[in-house]
Amino acid sequence: MSLFIASLNSGSNGNCYYIGNGSEAVLVDAGISCRETERRMANLGLAMEQVKAIFISHEHTDHISGLPMLSKKYQLPVYISAATLGNSRMNLPQELVRDFTAEAINISALCVTPFTKLHDAADPYSFIIEGNGVKIGVLTDIGKACKKVVHYFKQCHAVFLESNYDEQMLEEGNYPRHLQNRIRGGKGHLSNNEALELFAMNRAPHLSHLLLSHLSQSNNRPELVLDLFRPFADELTIAVASRYKESPVYHVQQTAEKISANKNVLPFRAVQYSLFE
Repeated sequence: MSLFIASLNSGSNGNCYYIGNGSEAVLVDAGISCRETERRMANLGLAMEQVKAIFISHEHTDHISGLPMLSKKYQLPVYISAATLGNSRMNLPQELVRDFTAEAINISALCVTPFTKLHDAADPYSFIIEGNGVKIGVLTDIGKACKKVVHYFKQCHAVFLESNYDEQMLEEGNYPRHLQNRIRGGKGHLSNNEALELFAMNRAPHLSHLLLSHLSQSNNRPELVLDLFRPFADELTIAVASRYKESPVYHVQQTAEKISANKNVLPFRAVQYSLFE
């Protein structure tokens, strides 16, 4: 009883996350090119033919830039809200577009539950993907840990969780004040400390994998995030999803025990910083 997950890219330069059960899968967001998506999946031994749908969280370029080519080439249905599609200015074939609201959607043996979140976009969503008794959360671009985020985080066996910025680096950095306020204003991004609080106070006993995601290039560092989370890790597999390359494939199982990853996965104390250079 398990699912397989991987980050193909995570950051303001592009976001794309893979969740599958071994025979079918979905992608959440398509913010890297079709060619790069294909290349990174091939590097991981993941087959594009197993991808059955793409779910789009919101219309910002780093979440949709590769979508038109990818969906057309593989004739993949795109689950995207009407407001997100309207504000994206994308030209998608009508036969591939699937509107959705906050209701569960069955994709073969996978069940995807969208839920609204706080972010400065037209109609932003996060997602829970469930299969084989395992729940995976894709919780990025969240301005704060609202009640819905907390509710779904508590259910997860594994989470792609935003840990976007270090508060001191943002304050002392070269971003203009209006941009700083947008990022930390409740509809922007989650800080390292806010992500840590959400994790430490709401982690489920069965949570086995935490992939810290959407790190800012200017206002964060992977080693800073890992050092912050390390004291709370126990035997949890914790890694940073890179903005430059794909992650390993993580094997997430339905168990109340803390489990080790498969042979492709680096245990927490062996996470290599070279992944993030």
